[in-house]
Formats: sequence, C-alpha cells, structure tokens
Amino acid sequence: MVVLDPVDGSTNASRGIPWWATSACALDASGPLAAVVVNQATGTRFEATRGGGARRDGVTIRPTSSPTMGRSIVALSGYPRHWLGWSQYRSLGAAALDLCAVACGQVDAFIDCASRPLAPWDYLGGVLICGEAGGFVAEAFGEDLVVRDHESRRVPVAAATPELLAEAVAARLSLEG
Repeated sequence: MVVLDPVDGSTNASRGIPWWATSACALDASGPLAAVVVNQATGTRFEATRGGGARRDGVTIRPTSSPTMGRSIVALSGYPRHWLGWSQYRSLGAAALDLCAVACGQVDAFIDCASRPLAPWDYLGGVLICGEAGGFVAEAFGEDLVVRDHESRRVPVAAATPELLAEAVAARLSLEG
C-alpha cells in the first residue's frame, strides 16, 4: 500500500508560503518501507528506505543532539494552550516537512498540538525519514503510528534525541485535561 498526500500544507500552497510538499510512503506488512517527501515550492527532496538511512537531495542527513526542550527549536502543528518549555518554536504548517526538518536538524523537535489529530497521509512519509535519519518518533498517547485506516487519526511527536522525545511527549500530554 502507498499512502499519498499530494499537497501536505495545502493552506501554505494556496497562500504562496513555500512550505508545502508531496509525500508518499510505501507500506508492507512490517510498516513503512520507503518514503519520499518533496517540498514543491523549493524542490528539496527527502527520501528514506527502511534500514537504508535518510537523505536530503542525495546527501545523508542527521538530527541535532539537543537534549532538552529548553534548548530546542520546536516545530508545532497547531498552537498549544500554554508554553511547552521550548527555547523557540515555529509553526510551519506541513507535518511531513516538519518531520523532515527534525530529521535534518533544521528544528530539534515536532509536536502535533492541533485540535484534530493528523491523518496517516499527513505524517507517515516524514516518520520513516525522521527515524531513518536517527531521530525518534512516537504517538503521544502510545498508539501505533502506522495505520492503514482512512479514518484513523494520530498525534505524532518527534525529536532529535530520546531524552528530548520523552520531554516533548510529556509536554504534549500536559495539554490534556
């Protein structure tokens, strides 16, 4: 199965904001197998294969080594009700590209804070790329991120390090209740 988002960041695309992409992720019985995310505004191409690492425009990428939210730049989808402890934040508007930004060290973490969780086509390509680059990705509520059901929604969180991921997940959970 291939999960495709032809225009991830459609609002950005409609407004001429150069942060929107086409994202595709091939799934097999074991989960994400191969992914490509292309920023259609700039032509920047991210790709990964399971066990094969991740690349931006053919060059191997790695996330930063930021260990804490207080020292991190965090990309957000949506905006939280309160400050989550970041040093700085960016709300960029295209989840697949935001996850790729974690993968290549443009930001240190990504937290989905939107009022409606994301669909699998919004994030699966970026999840494989981020993980293959050496980043860490989880679903905030412990659910499986790899879903094949069109109606399923999840809350992805990604970070450069395991310590930062734990802090980012805890920050996201602090928005509940």
